[in-house]
Formats: sequence, C-alpha cells, structure tokens
Amino acid sequence: MPTHVWDYLPEYAAERADIMDAVETVFRSGRLILGRSVRSFEEEFAAYHGVRHCTGVDNGTNAVKLALQALGVGPGDEVITVSNTAAPTVVAIDAVGATAVFTDVHPDTYLMDVSQVEAAITPRTRCLLPVHLYGQCVDMAPLERLAAAHDLVILEDCAQAHGARRHGRIAGSTGHAAAFSFYPTKVLGAYGDGGAVLTSDDGVDRALRRLRYYGMEDAYHVVRTPGHNARLDEVQAEILRRKLTRLDRYVADRRAVAARYTEALAGTGLVLPATADGNEHVYYLYVVRHPRRDAIIEALRAHDIHLTVSYPWPVHTMSGFAHLGPGPGGLPVTEALAREIFSLPMYPSLPAELQEKIITALRGAL
Repeated sequence: MPTHVWDYLPEYAAERADIMDAVETVFRSGRLILGRSVRSFEEEFAAYHGVRHCTGVDNGTNAVKLALQALGVGPGDEVITVSNTAAPTVVAIDAVGATAVFTDVHPDTYLMDVSQVEAAITPRTRCLLPVHLYGQCVDMAPLERLAAAHDLVILEDCAQAHGARRHGRIAGSTGHAAAFSFYPTKVLGAYGDGGAVLTSDDGVDRALRRLRYYGMEDAYHVVRTPGHNARLDEVQAEILRRKLTRLDRYVADRRAVAARYTEALAGTGLVLPATADGNEHVYYLYVVRHPRRDAIIEALRAHDIHLTVSYPWPVHTMSGFAHLGPGPGGLPVTEALAREIFSLPMYPSLPAELQEKIITALRGAL
C-alpha cells in the first residue's frame, strides 16, 4: 500500500462507532441546518479557547474572509501577512477587496518575522494577519503592541494550530478574532469542510452571524452589509463536537510521532523542526529541510512513500498574485525555504511500523 503524508482511515476505523452515532444524532434531531449541534459546538469550541464567542462557518477560507469583513477590513485597506502560507489566506484578503502586504519569515521556525512588521505599516494598513504555521504560534506580543500603537486589528490564522500555545496562551485567544479551518487533514479535522471564527467582541460576533447567513438577522430580511451562505454543516458540527473531546489526545499522539522522527533523524543532515522558545508545538506538519529535497522525495517514491511540500510556491511568486509584489527575490528566506522544505507523514494514528519504514527509507536516501 502506498504511504502518504496523511491518512484518515486508521482513525476512522478506531472511531467509526462514534462518527456514525454523530450522524444518526443529527438525522434524528429534526433540524439539519444551524441546529443544536452547531450551537453546542460553537459554545464548546469557544470555551476550549477561553473566549466569548465562536461562529461556525463552512470552510477555513470563509472563516478568514468573514472575519476580515466583520473587523471592518475592505477595499483600499492593507493587511500585513506572510507569503509562506497556504494560498487561501491571501485569497480571502483579496476577496474583501483588501491588499496583502508580505513580510519575510524566520529562518528557523518559518513563522512571520515580527521584527519586519513595523516597517511594512503604511497609512492604509488596517489589519495584521499572523499565520500560526505548521503547528506553532507566532510571537504575538510585538504585534499586540503595534496594533495598539497604530489602531490596527489582529486576525489570527489558526488553520494549522489547533491547541498550540505560546507562554500558556492558546492560539486563537490573542487577536481581535481568529480563523480556523476544520479541513479533514487538520489537527481537529471534520469529515468534510468546515471552519470557525473566534472572538470576544460582541459586535464582531453579531456581524459574523449576519455575514454567514446572507446578511440576515431575521428570516428573509438582509440588514447592513449583505453576506452569503457560509453556514457550518450540522453533521460536521456534531462530528467536531465528539472529536473536540479527543483533541488533546490527538496532540499528544502527534508529539509522540514527532519525537520518534526527531530522535531517529538526528545527525542525518536534515534540518529538523525548531520550536520557538515559549511555544508548545502541536505538529500539524513535520516539516524538514534539505538542499537535495527533490532527489530525496524521488528516492522515497521508489519505496511507495509519497511526500509533499508545504509550500512549493510562495504566494508572492504565483502568477495569480503577481500584482501584489514584491516579486521573485523580494522575500529571500521564504523563497529559500520553498526550494528545500518538505513534509514527512504526520497524523495521530500513524502506525509505528509504518513510521519506521519511512525513517529507514529516508536515512537510506540521505
């Protein structure tokens, strides 16, 4: 059987009874859209993060988009973020009519280099959008100071950082709002698409609930800014409720997989993941670095082990975002990473014997 970076089937086999019960619970509830399961998940997810509100939406991209709209970000505004991210972060910025402005990333952790942010602020800057990447948190304290000094809002992109903490603060609890994806590969993944926005601002929460439901507050009556249909599915919400109770276990299992990789691959010439001081990494991905990246990936393919690169094309080098600048060469660390990084298989139910196969093949290729 081929080996891929992610596989949900072992987890499904172990949790199938609960997943099927979640589906049955919704189908017997008499309410298939925005019912008890969505409300309960929103309450429980907000409580897990220690914030006041959670609004469930249909995917992570719309979580970022609707959060930006609810925070008042729109045409003419600039949003400072990174190019070393999944394209949806920037797609959402573009969708509200704002302009993404990129900073480079730290060469050790691959996270936003917060020391570059102040120089990127202009009179048009409205939002700082740090991406908590690969399973660990950006240093938020400097961003909070800059936001206060320049009257900016902070939106955390937490799509890859469910349960991650920095100095004890959980990802998603620091900014004015935080966007999450529940795409199946995520640390907390649904069995389909899903997303959510966290906030402790009552006004932002009210705006989010309007925006995900066409802009309506009452049935059939659109108020203020029209929204669109971006509701979290009731079945996915019920599945996520069940899985939320196991999130801490998923994180512990991911850390165990990461520890085995780190021990076995030390001294091989691979640059292994670095955890920033104060961070508690949840290892959404186990990202390594090597100048012979492409040859190593090809060598493992001969063993039917299929690795991936997150991300092979920095956003600012994509033809669809060429208008944003700074163009090739403008973000040297980000561009160097894109030539050398790759991800090893990482998921909580990764069997130990399969991980040993991966390690053996990788050591051989090195």
